[in-house]
Amino acid sequence: MYAVVRSGGKQITVKMGDTVRVERLKADVGGKVKLGEVLAVKRNDDLRIGQPLVPGASVEATVLRHDLGKKVIVFKKKRRKQYRRKAGHRQQYTALRIDRIIAGSTRAAAANKES
Repeated sequence: MYAVVRSGGKQITVKMGDTVRVERLKADVGGKVKLGEVLAVKRNDDLRIGQPLVPGASVEATVLRHDLGKKVIVFKKKRRKQYRRKAGHRQQYTALRIDRIIAGSTRAAAANKES
């Protein structure tokens, strides 16, 4: 079983037990986080794709740590003009362990189709 979730403007494919890195979240280390923007869920042969979200679906995760990513160097230069600028950036992220994927009820999907 896997799900595609949206967090921090990025889409991430997650499975139960996976450790994923997402944009920094306001949550305590060791705390639980619920990711509600689920775009798709696949269980066995049943693939449910949301329009844009799967109704009733969510992903529960535990916050493992907050950290900084690798440094990205930004270097600007104009030849023969004595112009050089160097800057670095380290993006903040949160490491999550996926505990549970809730696929949502089929009743919620049927009610959504009827309306």
